[in-house]
Amino acid sequence: MNVRVLGVEVLDELRGIVREPAALFFAVVMPVGFFALFSSLFGEPTMLATFGTFGVLAVSLMSPGIGVARDRELGWSRAKRVSAVPVGITLAAKVVAALPYAVGVLLAMTVAAALTGSLDASAGVLLRVGGVLVLGALPFALLGMAVGFQAGTNASSAILNAILLPSAVLSGLWMPLEILPGFAASLAPFLPTYHLAQLALAQFDGGGGAGHALVLAGMTAVTAALAAVSYRHSRL
Repeated sequence: MNVRVLGVEVLDELRGIVREPAALFFAVVMPVGFFALFSSLFGEPTMLATFGTFGVLAVSLMSPGIGVARDRELGWSRAKRVSAVPVGITLAAKVVAALPYAVGVLLAMTVAAALTGSLDASAGVLLRVGGVLVLGALPFALLGMAVGFQAGTNASSAILNAILLPSAVLSGLWMPLEILPGFAASLAPFLPTYHLAQLALAQFDGGGGAGHALVLAGMTAVTAALAAVSYRHSRL
């Protein structure tokens, strides 16, 4: 029964995302456009891992968080709390609904890489990169919901962008850390976005990723606790 209810909730969330063309543009079209531009300039195959990290996070961080904030403003969260649908299923649906768009971003970037001549990876590598990025987006989705439980729709969008964009730059998601100022390379290991990108990059060269996975697992535990506390103290 819960699986069926989750399916209904996910479909409802997918319709809600489609009804927000502006958010869809900034979360999907813009990251893919950035990737196509930089890929045509630099042509590094591994850019699919770094820009893919940015693209997936743009969807998974923003969509659930802004969705929670919008539901609170409309009073929908209050109605859900007294409905027969468990709150956990409603919140899980927001995360699950973001996954098809995250996969869509990665597929669009893969097509763009092929068109610009910078796609040089086997299907197995591409699948591993995609799997790592989609699974690794979970703690960021939880962080987005933690913000959405406390802030309004516009404020949540501003806060989450203020988290995402500087983290993308300082983690080397747009440009290699080697060409950025020295302080960026010093700060990068403290950013979860950096560890997710490095875990994706490890799928290309077979490098070790256990340390990066451990950091992301720790972040998942922290952001899950933050989301739970934020929910309990939210004004629905």
